Amino acid sequence: MNTFGRARRIAAIEVSEILRIGALAAQRRREGRPVIVLGAGEPDFETPDHIKEAAIRAIRTGQTHYTVLDGTGELKVAIQGKFRRENGIQYALDEITAGAGAKQVMYNAFMATLDPGDEVILAAPYWTSYADMVVIAGGQPVVVPCTEANGFRLQAPDLEAAITPRTRWLLLNSPSNPSGAAYGEQQLRPILDVLRRHPHVWLLSDDIYEHLLYDGAAFVTAAQLEPELKERTLTVNGVSKSYAMTGWRLGYGAGPKALIAAMAVVQSQSTSNPCSISQAAAVAALNGPQDLVAQWRDVFQRRRDFVVERLNAIEGISCRRPEGAFYTFASCAGLIGRRTATGAVIDSDSAFCRYLLESHDVAVVPGSCFGLGPYFRISYAASDADLRQACERIAAACSSLA
Repeated sequence: MNTFGRARRIAAIEVSEILRIGALAAQRRREGRPVIVLGAGEPDFETPDHIKEAAIRAIRTGQTHYTVLDGTGELKVAIQGKFRRENGIQYALDEITAGAGAKQVMYNAFMATLDPGDEVILAAPYWTSYADMVVIAGGQPVVVPCTEANGFRLQAPDLEAAITPRTRWLLLNSPSNPSGAAYGEQQLRPILDVLRRHPHVWLLSDDIYEHLLYDGAAFVTAAQLEPELKERTLTVNGVSKSYAMTGWRLGYGAGPKALIAAMAVVQSQSTSNPCSISQAAAVAALNGPQDLVAQWRDVFQRRRDFVVERLNAIEGISCRRPEGAFYTFASCAGLIGRRTATGAVIDSDSAFCRYLLESHDVAVVPGSCFGLGPYFRISYAASDADLRQACERIAAACSSLA
């Protein structure tokens, strides 16, 4: 009998911890437990009707066949218009690519550019998939911890110290998953100044939460702020978060023509074109009315304020107010060392999150999954009722610790 063995490049990689927690929570729900899941990274709104109708029209008019490898001309024109209109950046159509989600666009970039041992700098806390994608592509993640005192933002001296001759990319996400930290011009400019001094280092700017920025803050992206770096910047975005289209799986990126062409080679041998129906829907999203985006942002800001206030009222927990996205990243350091009613010790953020799920039916994600503990991430892309009840349960769970 043949024995299955994993390839060495994925030997230490498992399915996303966020998905694992979600699966465990779903199992407990099937068992009759009233679990509240605050781990999902997707809006709890419906895809707008005009986008759904565009997809239906595409089906009825026969747009159900293969398309151009990395996006139809119509979609690329819509993406081009978005970058010009919202970010003030000009891209030619052959500098634009579309894939099955922003994750695939980033994966394509790493597969197209990384040789064994090439380094990618990640600012922790970082989205858990970043490091694993780098490893699968043969690269080496270089994790730079970013402290809460600095707003969970990468500092220029720390970036400078992390760069080596093997550094290939800096990956920067703003607003950030999981911390909600955002880089305005004042915070981003010193980072770009470091990159200007190191021409062998490229920047991957993950802008997927661009439209979820609060308190009237203005969004800036690297290629817009520093045109000199545009020729070594890949700007990645998508329709998932802004338009509640997570299941449609449509992301896009823009960068130098040679990089985009290399990424197309990778995509040609993996998935080929993104879903034709999703592409038609994305055109409607990018070209259509944008009023719902602002309305949803206001809802998320109100939820943010509620959750931050409730968490900071719990003894042992402290929570910084995030600038964007739809996550809080709260410290549970004040609870480390305490014991549950059964005598179990809360010795880590993972233990705390496990305790919340198993004893109080609240599913959240430990900060260690994102490269920085002892914190835990809450997604407030949930109903007001669920958020209220979840915060009450977390407060009860903490007060029950000895």
